[in-house]
Amino acid sequence: MNRLGRWLLFAIVFAGTTAAAQTVKSQMVRYPSGNEIVSGYLVTPTTSGKHPAIIAIHEWWGLNDWVKAQANKFAELGYVTLAVDLYRGKSTTDPMVAHELMRGLPQDRGIRDLKAAYSYLASRPDVESAKIGVVGWCMGGGYSILLAQNEPKLAACAVNYGALPTEPQDIAKIHAPVLGNFGADDIGIPPKAVHAFADAMKADGKTADVKIYDGAGHAFENPNNKTGYRPEAAKDAWNRMVAFFKANLQ
Repeated sequence: MNRLGRWLLFAIVFAGTTAAAQTVKSQMVRYPSGNEIVSGYLVTPTTSGKHPAIIAIHEWWGLNDWVKAQANKFAELGYVTLAVDLYRGKSTTDPMVAHELMRGLPQDRGIRDLKAAYSYLASRPDVESAKIGVVGWCMGGGYSILLAQNEPKLAACAVNYGALPTEPQDIAKIHAPVLGNFGADDIGIPPKAVHAFADAMKADGKTADVKIYDGAGHAFENPNNKTGYRPEAAKDAWNRMVAFFKANLQ
């Protein structure tokens, strides 16, 4: 291949890799949750028309830059993405403080805030209300499946190393397809618990695609987890989520 041919090939490949990412805009927004006003980080594609949407739920650290970066990535794929703030403006890098923040979050309030996020997105003129999904990590993964239990119109639910239900009455409430990514070495959510959830979903005729990564523990997708980050597993988990949301929301 001559020099011109190589240049043209490079140009085609480069254009193909950059065209997939849409330009986006971000802002903090406020919306009602019961009698309160809550906030979230909203990222929207700049293209016109209606888009599918995703609610992103943070880890026990709170709404930090890493979660916002995940919201940006989903928006670049064409989703209106709202990263909720369940801690009402608080975040931390200290695990002891994070533990207290998580303990201090009443579950009923968290679910109410997530349902409010769903309603907020569904009311937006740039959102296709029948195509709203949710994704969460760690604590947020647990709340992701809780939203699936409490919002029957949810179209897709992705759980990354979050606590899972197994009781038949809880499984019966889940109508959205579920994708799960978990670590084989996760002490808090061991493979046994993941398999129990998958079996319960199957027994009730529900769709659950779960994957357990060998050599990975909790929070293996976050590079801020210096000792537990597993880049290859994280990349695979991300690709699974991209394919899952594309199949169920687009």
